[in-house]
Amino acid sequence: MKIAIVHDWLVTYAGAERVLEQMIKIYPEADLYSLINFLPSNQRGFIMNKHVTTSFVQKLPFAKKHYRQYLPLMPLAVEQFDLSDYEIVLSSSHAVAKGVITGPEQLHISYVHSPIRYAWDLQHQYLKESGLDKGLKGWVARWILHKIRQWDSRTSNGVDHFLANSRFIAKRIMKVYRRESTVIYPPVDAEFFIFNEKKEDFYLTASRMVPYKKIDLIVEAFSQMPDKKLVVIGDGPDFNKIKSLSGKNIEILGFQPSDVLREYMQRARAFIFAAEEDFGITPIEAQACGTPVIAYGKGGILETIKGLEDEFPTGLFFDQQNVDSIKKTIQLFEKEYESKIDPRKCRENSMRFSPERFRRELSNFIYEKYEMFKRGR
Repeated sequence: MKIAIVHDWLVTYAGAERVLEQMIKIYPEADLYSLINFLPSNQRGFIMNKHVTTSFVQKLPFAKKHYRQYLPLMPLAVEQFDLSDYEIVLSSSHAVAKGVITGPEQLHISYVHSPIRYAWDLQHQYLKESGLDKGLKGWVARWILHKIRQWDSRTSNGVDHFLANSRFIAKRIMKVYRRESTVIYPPVDAEFFIFNEKKEDFYLTASRMVPYKKIDLIVEAFSQMPDKKLVVIGDGPDFNKIKSLSGKNIEILGFQPSDVLREYMQRARAFIFAAEEDFGITPIEAQACGTPVIAYGKGGILETIKGLEDEFPTGLFFDQQNVDSIKKTIQLFEKEYESKIDPRKCRENSMRFSPERFRRELSNFIYEKYEMFKRGR
């Protein structure tokens, strides 16, 4: 089989790139395509230092830092990849990768992290957070997103089989594309996040500091609970805003390497997570360390944390994305449920998402669909 793997963009090693890493491990001879490739030299190991075929966006002015500004050109850019020589096209898509052009003699399987969030149900949130909800720029942004929705809907017809990273995203795929999908959960390297039963008296949150992660709500909640300590790891556009909200009981560490993050996860009393995520890898890493999770109860997180209704819970959910709801749930955790959560059960739950399981499920799925495809030709 001659295989092409198509990824949206290569700029860092995050959740989507962990999926890509395992795809390459399954098919090391596959050719790799991406709109842009600005990976630092010390982060190219996960793509096995493969050559990456990029689009014209790679050479546009300031693309390295401001590639997202070229979103209106990305549908055109991804359509320029000539994939006509490949039997199988495997796209890893949270933006436009699924829109590559394939023919009737090619099998296209798309692993969807999410349909383009800021073009569909999160459009209004995106426009507001970007300051594009008013004025002429706002109308231009709305028109561009309208055209992207049309393109995204049309190109779903070029995908033979959809894979979703959670049941939550499977519902979004059905809503947006009216297509069934198979859920294969992303891989989480639980082996790296070593179990530790002994906990210390502080809470932890870790994330890129962007609006939808809601780190500001967590920081505000702890600022109103001066008797409780919070450690915050991560950086991003909202760093200064979040730092200005923090009280004396909150330690803002900024970006930290993986081994430092792991150390704090191992020792934390609980991990706090306030985003509505498609899947959410970091809370699983916390559970791998034996650390319970206190999270906003919406999205893919409901599939990765066992709540209080389970015989062996691994965390608690708060039902509103606001300061009061976070505070009440933390107080409930300390008063009634902390002693009922077994760190070993947290670790056990995290092992459901191993890289080995992901590779097995994905390779079996592709093999099965390819065999059916060959018989149907």
